[in-house]
Amino acid sequence: MIMAKEEALLKAREQLSQLESLIEHAVDEGFRVDEVERGLFSGLLAMGRNLLQAFVSSHGNGDEGPIVEHNEQTLQRLKQDDRRYVSIFGELQIERMVYAVRQGQKQFAPLDAKLGLPAGDFSYVLEDWVQRLCVREAFAESCSSLADLLGAKISVRAAEHMNGKMASHVESFQAQQPPPAAEEEGEILVATFDGKGVPMRRPLEERARSGARRKKGEKANKKQMACVAGVYSIDRYRRTADDVLDEVRRRQSRADRPKPRHKRIWAEMTHVHEGEAYNGRSLAFIGGVIELLQRDPDEQKPIVCVTDGERALIDDIQEWLPERTIHILDIMHVLSRLWQSAYCFHAEGSPEAESFVDHRLRMLLDGKVGAVIGGLRRMSTVHKLKGQARSALQNAIRYFENHRASMRYDEYLAAGYPIGSGVVEGACRHLVKDRMERTGMRWQVRGARAMLHLRAVYLNGNWDEFVDYRIKTEQSTLYGKCAA
Repeated sequence: MIMAKEEALLKAREQLSQLESLIEHAVDEGFRVDEVERGLFSGLLAMGRNLLQAFVSSHGNGDEGPIVEHNEQTLQRLKQDDRRYVSIFGELQIERMVYAVRQGQKQFAPLDAKLGLPAGDFSYVLEDWVQRLCVREAFAESCSSLADLLGAKISVRAAEHMNGKMASHVESFQAQQPPPAAEEEGEILVATFDGKGVPMRRPLEERARSGARRKKGEKANKKQMACVAGVYSIDRYRRTADDVLDEVRRRQSRADRPKPRHKRIWAEMTHVHEGEAYNGRSLAFIGGVIELLQRDPDEQKPIVCVTDGERALIDDIQEWLPERTIHILDIMHVLSRLWQSAYCFHAEGSPEAESFVDHRLRMLLDGKVGAVIGGLRRMSTVHKLKGQARSALQNAIRYFENHRASMRYDEYLAAGYPIGSGVVEGACRHLVKDRMERTGMRWQVRGARAMLHLRAVYLNGNWDEFVDYRIKTEQSTLYGKCAA
């Protein structure tokens, strides 16, 4: 093995000399800087592979004699069994001796433990880089990008397998995350929940039963809901109805608006694990409760939950969140219902429609929900609405009636509470839609959950910390006291 080490180092020195010659030649021939840059990078990759090979070879092949003691067992030396190791510099074949109680039993390779090799063929660094791409882009596109950059050819199937393997560590990683420091928190805790459909691939047996052709109106695939949850803190922001109207008209937040602090988002889907079904929405809410308790153990901060008013969400809020939670109906969903009502009487885009909405929005912000509902009813009668217009107005009135208890906007504004759910809707878009709903994408539950879990870690800004946790956890599992 010493010879192998010296041979690898000799090759690396020759490659360094070649790179020096490249620079001299480039100067003489007047190469552009980018041409030199590409040539250097290609050469450095090749040199890095030989240097890495020298490091591996310097450890020998892990032959520790006829027998070794491992995990309170006496293991017999069996044979030399080479293993593949794919690094960012290229592929290596690592020669190492393996031990076991007897042939056919689980094997132990001392060299694997010394080097801290991963469970699979791909290096931790390569897996890190591949999945950084995969949580943002399609698997095929990510593999192609990495091949263009490093020359590393990784199949889509291998990238998907990596994704699932890494995601299996997310839940335990999140469970050991400490809450933010109390002095860094805002005055209010905000819990947000929303759902976003993920296009699913039909099971193979179902596709086989349905035959090659679909019936009229039958969709090729259906969606399964991913429940997106988020918790953050924010300082109180007291405003008037005029302030809100100004923001709505300009569609732009004021510069002095406080920023969310330590926003954490995650997503869950309904799935079956070891024969037991787990409801995605309940899992998301339980995660929210745990986060809230960790961030306010003394129960001193008000908790605000802003939703779109979906009945199932309200039921879950009442079941899972603390009793002191203040449920607020998202003002932007209210605004959409006002526009819906305005178009029952005025042309779309007309000044009259805009004035209709502004007037009633101000009334709602002033706490006059009953007056708005009564006025809409009278207008329906006076104008003798029929057909679609009547149905649309009745839907809006019913929406306001059902959510009156969550529309005390005059109180919310005076208390400085947020009244919009833009944070969670943005999370739905970034966490789910931007990655899961691209053209032609279809998912199975296991793969969808793995991607959503890893993407949440990435968007929460915990990627590097998570990768380090995952490596240490796997090393401990593989090698115990030998873990690097």
